Amino acid sequence: MSALRIEDYGVVGNLESAAIVGRNGSIDWLCLPRFDSAAFFAALLGDNRNGHWQLCPAGDGWESSQAYRGDTLILETTFVTDGAKVRVIDFMPPRHDPPTLIRIVEGIEGTMDFRSELIMRFDYGRVRPWVRRESHGLLAVAGADALQIHSDVVQRGEDFTTVADFRVAAGQRMAFSMAWHRSCEAPPSRPDEAALLAATEAYWKEWCSHCNYEGEWRPQVMRSLITLKALTYEGAGGVLAAATTSLPEQIGGYRNWDYRYCWLRDSTFTLMALMSAGYTEEAGAWRDWLLRAVAGDPSELQIMYGAEGERRLDEYEIEWLPGYEKSQPVRVGNAAAGQLQLDVYGELLDSIHQATCAGLPPEPYAWKVQRALIGYLEKNWQQPDRGIWEVRGPQRQFVHSKIMAWVAFDRAIKSVEKFGVEGSPDRWAAIRQEIHEQVCQEGFHSGRQAFTQSYGSDKLDASVLLMALVGFLPPEDPRVRSTVEAIERDLVVDGFVIRYHRDPSERVGELAAGEGTFLACSFWLADNYVLLGRMDDARALFQRLLSVCNPLGLLAEQYDPKARRQLGNFPQAFSHVGLINTAHNISAYKSPARDRKNT
Repeated sequence: MSALRIEDYGVVGNLESAAIVGRNGSIDWLCLPRFDSAAFFAALLGDNRNGHWQLCPAGDGWESSQAYRGDTLILETTFVTDGAKVRVIDFMPPRHDPPTLIRIVEGIEGTMDFRSELIMRFDYGRVRPWVRRESHGLLAVAGADALQIHSDVVQRGEDFTTVADFRVAAGQRMAFSMAWHRSCEAPPSRPDEAALLAATEAYWKEWCSHCNYEGEWRPQVMRSLITLKALTYEGAGGVLAAATTSLPEQIGGYRNWDYRYCWLRDSTFTLMALMSAGYTEEAGAWRDWLLRAVAGDPSELQIMYGAEGERRLDEYEIEWLPGYEKSQPVRVGNAAAGQLQLDVYGELLDSIHQATCAGLPPEPYAWKVQRALIGYLEKNWQQPDRGIWEVRGPQRQFVHSKIMAWVAFDRAIKSVEKFGVEGSPDRWAAIRQEIHEQVCQEGFHSGRQAFTQSYGSDKLDASVLLMALVGFLPPEDPRVRSTVEAIERDLVVDGFVIRYHRDPSERVGELAAGEGTFLACSFWLADNYVLLGRMDDARALFQRLLSVCNPLGLLAEQYDPKARRQLGNFPQAFSHVGLINTAHNISAYKSPARDRKNT
C-alpha cells in the first residue's frame, strides 16, 4: 500500500486528464485519454503492482519536497542526498495530441544515482500489457489501448517491470515521455520534451495573467484557479468535481465515490469563482456545457453528467483493488446520478441568471430551457428527495432542497423583471411565497432556534448555511443569526464544520461516524461571518482553512482535524471554489465603523 497521505500528492494535467504525483516521485494515478477513462496507474487505490511510475534516487537516505513552477501546472519534485540535489519535472502539455506525460530528471548539485520503476497495468491495475522494444522506443499494448514510452536512458524488463538505473550530474537532463494512443494506430514519434516544457510554461503564464484578483491571498486564489482549470474538460467546458475516484471520506469507511464527473450543484459557485477572478471565457464555456447537458425532458434532469455531458454513469465496484488504506469498496461510475435532488433546479437557474447578470452574452435557447425546468418544478417542488448530501436512505423533505426550489422561482421572476423574457411571474411569485412560508414554518425548530436538516427533524445540517448566501433570508434576520450560532455549537469540530451528525439508526450509505470535516461547509461558515459583519471570525476561520492546504496549495474534499490529514477525492473543485469565493468576499467587505460581532 502507498505510505503517502492524500496531502502528499500533487497534480499535473492536460485539460483532458490528470496524473497524481507523490512527493516520492511516484505517479500513482493516471487515466488516459480522459479523466474518467480506466486507470493505467492505480497504485493510489492499491499498491505498486496495480501500476505506478516512480523516479527517485536509488537506495535510501534521501529527502524530497514538491513545488509548482510559479503560477503553472508544472510540478517539480526535488530530491536531496548528502552533497547532491536532483529535480524531477512533471507536466502534461495542454490539449496535446496524443495525450502525453513528460518527466524530466535534472541534475542541480553533485552527482546522484537514480532509478526509474515503471509498472503499467491497464484497466484499473488489472491487465498486464504486452511490452516490446521497437526502434522508436517501448510499446505497451493491451486491447484497444497502447502506451508509447521514450527515454534518454536504457530501460530493461525485470519481473514484469520496466526499470532503468542511471547517474545524474549537475547540469544534466534526462527526459522521459509516455503517450497514449489507440492500439490500432501507428505509434507517435518522440516529442520534443524541451520545447513542450517551454510551451506548457508559456501557456499557464498567459492564462494566469488574466486573473484580476489582487487581494492579500492572491497566491492561494491563483493556485485554486489553476486547479479549477486543471479539472476542466477543455473541449466541452465541463468542470469535474475531482481527478480521482474512491479516496475515502473516512479511512477504512465505505463512502468512497467516483468524483470524475460534473455536478450541477457546483455550477453557481464555480461560475461565480471564475467570473469574479476575470475568467469569463471559462465561465461561459461552463454555462454552455450546463445548457447542453440538461437539454431534454426536464423530468430526466440528472444531478451530474460526464465530462462531455454523458448521462450513463453506471456504478460498479472493482473487487481487485483493495482501496486507499484498505478503504473499500473501490467504485467506478456514480449511481447518485439517478437520484431526485430538487436543489439542482435552483442551482442551475441561479447559475444561468448570475452569469447573465454578470455580462455573459445570453444563449438564444437558454430561457426556453429554464422555462421547461420551472414548469417541472411547479408540479414537483413538494416531493421529498435525497438532498444535497446524496443520501442513499429514505427520501425526505430536506430544508436545503426547498430553499433552492425557492431560489429557482426567485431567479425566474428576476429574469422576467430584469431581462424582459416571457414568463408567469405572478404564478411563480405565489409559489415562491408558499415555499418560503413552508420552510419558515416546517424547517425552523423552535427548541433548537435553528433551521434543521429536514421537516420535523431536530438535526442540524451545514447546508442551511447557504440560506442567507442565496438570499432566502437577509443576514440580519434573527433566525439566520441563531442558526449560525447553533451550527457553531453543534457542527464545528476543532474549528472546522462537519455536514451533520449521523444517527445510529441510519442505513449504510448515510454519513459515517468519524467522517472528516467538510471544507466547503467551513468556507460557507466564513461567508456567513462576512454577511454578519463578524470579520475577525471570518478571517480567523479562513486562515485556519488555508493552513490545511498541502504544501502545493491543494485541498481534498474533507479534513480530519484530529489526525491532521486530508480525506476524500483530490484535488476537490468544490473546496477550491470555496477558497476563491471566500477570499473575494472577505476582500470585498466594506468595513463598518466597528465589528458587528456582538451587536
